Amino acid sequence: MARAMKIFSLLVICAVMVAQQVMAAGEQNQVMMMRGPELIKNMCQVSPKKDLCLKVLLSDPLDSSQADATELATIALRVAADSASSMLDDIKVFIENPELSPEIQQGLSDCKETIMDAGAQVQDTIASLLQGADRDANTWLQAAFAAIDTCDASIPGDDDILSVKSRQLRNFVDLATAIINSLPNKNFVH
Repeated sequence: MARAMKIFSLLVICAVMVAQQVMAAGEQNQVMMMRGPELIKNMCQVSPKKDLCLKVLLSDPLDSSQADATELATIALRVAADSASSMLDDIKVFIENPELSPEIQQGLSDCKETIMDAGAQVQDTIASLLQGADRDANTWLQAAFAAIDTCDASIPGDDDILSVKSRQLRNFVDLATAIINSLPNKNFVH
């Protein structure tokens, strides 16, 4: 009798666990069936930077109006790529300043190279994501984060224009990563 009771208890526990997994999968499928503003609102509700999330995902009203989660990730990645390009433009201007010391110019030159890489890696992430090459997309995202880190290490200070733009770029890449992580079977790490 005791053995039957243990087996019954084990079956009840298993049934509860399966029911919870089915409910969680159902909720995820429900979210994945959403599109456009409803999906944006849902995704940004759980984002640590809700305002940034809404600003970025609503920045392209034509594309976001009926977008699914993958398309929203692409929007966030395009914003990140534009941010890298803008930062790169600023770096080029600063490098031309003859009043800067050779050490600062070298740091800016190093930063320029890594931000060019970060922009290309974000573009590669978009291509990989659209092709369903999840591992490649993850690799490119990690490389973009590493490039941003390298740039940060090569420029002094943390309140200058480039440092502010670097944090902004990182926030955009973080947002894209969070959106990609919300896709079924995607668990990218940062």
